[in-house]
Amino acid sequence: MPGGGTDYDHDAVLSFPYPAERRARDVHDAVAVEVGEVDDDRSRATVSRAGRTVEVRVRARDLVALRAGTNTWVRLVRVAEEIADVADVSRTE
Repeated sequence: MPGGGTDYDHDAVLSFPYPAERRARDVHDAVAVEVGEVDDDRSRATVSRAGRTVEVRVRARDLVALRAGTNTWVRLVRVAEEIADVADVSRTE
């Protein structure tokens, strides 16, 4: 950012609803540990859960960083969902 500013002027909220609270909790717990680990000097993220919905808020200094951050978090959530699917199959066997 010109002038060396530190404000995160851009943000996106990604909302992931699930049919069951257990699935939302599993996904939330899996991705929440990544908060702070994938942050850099241009973007930050938070993860929260309300009932059956997981929300990821990505804040960034510029639009390129916002896009990269949202892509990263969408991938992390997708992997968590895939692992939860495998765990569900294992529970029923």
